[in-house]
Amino acid sequence: MSWFKRATEGIRTETKDKKPTPDGLWYKCKQCKTPTSTKEFELNLCVCPNCGHHERIGSKEYFAILFDEGKFKELDVDLSSGDPLKFEDTKTYPDRVKASKTKSGLTDAVRTAVGKINGLKVSMAVMDFAFIGGSMGSVVGEKIARAIDKAIELKIPMIIISKSGGARMMEAAFSLMQMAKTSAKLALLAEEKLPYISVLTDPTTGGITASFAMLGDINIAEPKALIGFAGPRVIKETIGKDLPEGFQRSEFLQEKGFVDFIVERKDLKQKIHNVLNIFGTHKRMAKTQ
Repeated sequence: MSWFKRATEGIRTETKDKKPTPDGLWYKCKQCKTPTSTKEFELNLCVCPNCGHHERIGSKEYFAILFDEGKFKELDVDLSSGDPLKFEDTKTYPDRVKASKTKSGLTDAVRTAVGKINGLKVSMAVMDFAFIGGSMGSVVGEKIARAIDKAIELKIPMIIISKSGGARMMEAAFSLMQMAKTSAKLALLAEEKLPYISVLTDPTTGGITASFAMLGDINIAEPKALIGFAGPRVIKETIGKDLPEGFQRSEFLQEKGFVDFIVERKDLKQKIHNVLNIFGTHKRMAKTQ
């Protein structure tokens, strides 16, 4: 079959004739390195279909996933950070905030809204890691406090989805004060016998963990989320010992009793709805209507 033989070995394409693959068509999982089409990845709620790795997403995606038909009324949209300490490192604080606003399209590291989850009205705060690492400054604390006030006013449950590196160093003590403020507001919510569900996502660390993130009536975590106060590297260097496998991950914290449920993103809306029903939210809403 001489007619089947190649005239030259291999297939050669001149560099000038090669066509580059357009950007954004493929997603490569950070965990298992498996490539997936971006369309399939997004349809799977930004979860790797091969290994189940939950990629970080922001408030825009969580609002779309959780609120019925993606409809909600956003609260305190224009609230923005000041510069009470005139902080400056390699940039001034206002310049850093401005750059983060431009890059992320956000006004700060949390968005708050009122909407419905399977027909149940809730007040929700969702943190955005894309804005200065999701750090908590005065605006984050104030917006969460106001969202809790809205929950108390409307007699509806409160949900906070945490994703943060902790306190915002550029605001120093002003940032740390938000830990006490948000915790005090949640105490008022509890006095009204209104449920608070905390959803911990990757990462939930620092002052966020030390305040509202771990105060839920029910604490839900996404799989393999990093949850802790100091990071594992800092702890290892401090104690001079190797840490247990999976240390500070959702599964480890559930084993120790800090997390009630580990829920995949695709099941999160239904799980929250089920938990709210356990608290009798349907009956309470019926009485107030």
